Order: sequence, then structure tokens, then C-alpha cells
Amino acid sequence: MKKIMLDVDTGIDDALGILLALRCGEVELLGISTVNGNVSVDTATANTCKILDLAKNHTVPVIRGANAPLMRKPVFEHRVHGQDGLGGALKEVAPSTERIRKDSFGPDFLIEQVQKYPGEITLVATGPLTNVALAISKYPAMMHELKELVVMGGVVRGFGNVTPTAEYNMFVDPEAAKLVLGAGFPKLRLVGLDVTRRALLTKEHIRSMGDSPLAEYVAASTADYMLRYYERNGVQACAMHDPLAVAAAIWPELLTSERYYVDVETKSELCDGQTVCDFQNRLQREPNVDVCLEVDAELFLARFISALSQTAQ
Repeated sequence: MKKIMLDVDTGIDDALGILLALRCGEVELLGISTVNGNVSVDTATANTCKILDLAKNHTVPVIRGANAPLMRKPVFEHRVHGQDGLGGALKEVAPSTERIRKDSFGPDFLIEQVQKYPGEITLVATGPLTNVALAISKYPAMMHELKELVVMGGVVRGFGNVTPTAEYNMFVDPEAAKLVLGAGFPKLRLVGLDVTRRALLTKEHIRSMGDSPLAEYVAASTADYMLRYYERNGVQACAMHDPLAVAAAIWPELLTSERYYVDVETKSELCDGQTVCDFQNRLQREPNVDVCLEVDAELFLARFISALSQTAQ
């Protein structure tokens, strides 16, 4: 079993990523740290507990992390994810909170687990990189003791999804993203919009999951998300941003990456949060990121649907 940790700002697609990790049967999920992003860190923490309850999991701990970006004010995504972050699907559900580690802080938990299992853990970060930046600032050895860091964020060949140039996670805390990408991780994989926009979940996919509370949740949580995606992109579907990053940790063969130097813009009036990829080695700097550029979207969606269908209760 592969050991993984998730660092999330639990909105709709983070929740689907958590469910994939729980239901695939191939990973040991050591814990989930939460961060300010799509919603406040408190809402993200509550949402994470709701998803674990939905999946009938009572063992995975949840650890509240940073409540704001390193240097900026929060920027929420309520229009896409709803005020509650889950498209209203579990709005009336009260989460069980016993799993929340009140004696710990998200970045400290990441450090604790890496020290416990050096060289064994893949960390999948699907929200702004604030927690990861705080962790490596406090414990730089974490960069070399992680097996791999998988980051859902950025876009290198296309347009942004919050500004013309920036992907949301990078835009919310570009200083944290710049610190993490430039820190020197031996193995850092970037799963950005270049590939996640090709992994589109449709209503037909959801119907194929069958009739279960889990399938009902997926349908309810993604309904408005699909409407927003159609308004912007003209496609009746939702991009599986965060689940694809989780899948990259479970099934790395689904994605093809190339190694480049990547940095994040933090001082631009028009391009704050843009991930700048040096495809032609213009800057002559050492490549620091494995940038995912191709994906077997059909196989990914088949595995996602199978994971949530076969074990759905």
C-alpha cells in the first residue's frame, strides 16, 4: 500500500479526490491537512470530516492548517463551489469532529509524518501551497524525506481559471507556490490545467456509477459546478482537477511529464500567480518540476468510476 497524505481546501473536486484515495484500495491515507482556499480553513475542515463520514471512514485524522495565505488576503471560490464548498450537497449534515487533531497544526502534522516514514510518503496538495511552504520553512529536510510532492496547480500552455493567466491555487498564494517550487524538491510533479481540463466528468459518467448514496452525493455536489463550467467553456461537464492529482500519486502511468524550470509570478499587475515554464531553457536554470503535459483521461475516468462504484455503500 502506498502511503499518501492529502493537503486540501475541501471544495467539490477536493472531496472527489478524497473519495478516490479512500476507495481505490491501493493507498494508506495517513491523514488530511486543511488549508484556506476555496473556502475558509474551518469550512474546509468541516467539509473534509463530512466526506470521511460519507465514506464511512472513522480512522483518518484531519488537521486544521493555515487560515490565510502567507502575505495576502483570502480569495474564496464560492461561485464555483457554493457558500458551503460542496455545492450544497451536504449542507444540512453535521460532521463528526472527533477525528480532528486539535493538538496539532497542518504543517506540523506533515513534518511529523515525514519524520515517521522518511522516503515513503507521497504528499498530494490540492489547495494553495501555504501549509507546504510553512512546513518546509520550518523543516527543510522534509524536501528530501518526502518520496514525492504532487501539486494540483498552475497552467503552462493554456489560460488561467481565475485570471487570464493564473490557475486558482497559484493565484491565491503565489508567494507560497514560488517558495515551494523553488525549494529544491528532488521529485515535484505539477498536475495543472493543461491535463485536468482533459479529464471531464459528465452526467453519463455519474449515472454509470449506479444507485448509491455516494453516487447521489457526486451528482448533487457537481450539479452547479457543471453549470458554471458550461457557462465558461461551453461543455456540460466538470474538470476533475484534484482527483487527477490524487490519481497521479496512485497511478503515475496515467500521466506523461517533462522536466522544466518553472517559477511563479508574484509581482505583476496582470499576471500574478502565473506559472512560467521555461520550455526553451531561455533562463538557463536547472529544471525543478516534472510538468504533466499528457493524460490518459479515458482510463483515469474509468478507474475513478470503478473505485467509487464497486465499493459504494
